Amino acid sequence: MSRQPPLACDLRLEATADPRAVEELTREAFWDVHVPGCDEHYLVHLMRDHADFVPALSLVAVLDGRLVGNIMSTRNRLRAGARELAALTVGPVTVHPDVQRRSIGRALIERVAELGRAQGYAAIVLQGHPHNYVGYGFRNARDLGIVAADGSSPFGLLALELTPGALARETWTTHFSEVFEPSPGLEAFDATFPPRAKGWRPSQELFSMSIRARLG
Repeated sequence: MSRQPPLACDLRLEATADPRAVEELTREAFWDVHVPGCDEHYLVHLMRDHADFVPALSLVAVLDGRLVGNIMSTRNRLRAGARELAALTVGPVTVHPDVQRRSIGRALIERVAELGRAQGYAAIVLQGHPHNYVGYGFRNARDLGIVAADGSSPFGLLALELTPGALARETWTTHFSEVFEPSPGLEAFDATFPPRAKGWRPSQELFSMSIRARLG
């Protein structure tokens, strides 16, 4: 099947009227992708009230008046001894299933990278499948001198340097926002959405393997 052409969307900051639509979009896009059901929509809900949320770098994509994508940004801290650098984590990065693989995710990531670079952030660090991010310039974080807080090098720990040379000659540990830690309340929150059956997809096994894999 031939690849469809990119879609030109309007990118803007999330507005006060957008949160529920963003949560609905996120639930639709991630349902059964990583696990039966999903928790990404609840994560998005929690992020907005967290101290590490960066609203100025959290955008939505609008196509013909319809919200079809969004990207959330939180603060990440890179530490090397007494040194600390300000970094970003992006995610969830969401695109409606009807318009996936039409360069909407790329546009959102590239815009946040541009804005984050202008605001002095050293890098974007995230956890995700490399297949989804290497095309945007991301590398395994270890190649940029970044390891997990426990010193390991997960397969899916990825980074994009925003400030050239900022990461040189050091080994950095990355510290994600506590908002990513497990939080109770998912079941009650999901009950505020229309009921939906949970199922299995091969992508869930791929996700399970990728989050457990470590570089030697």
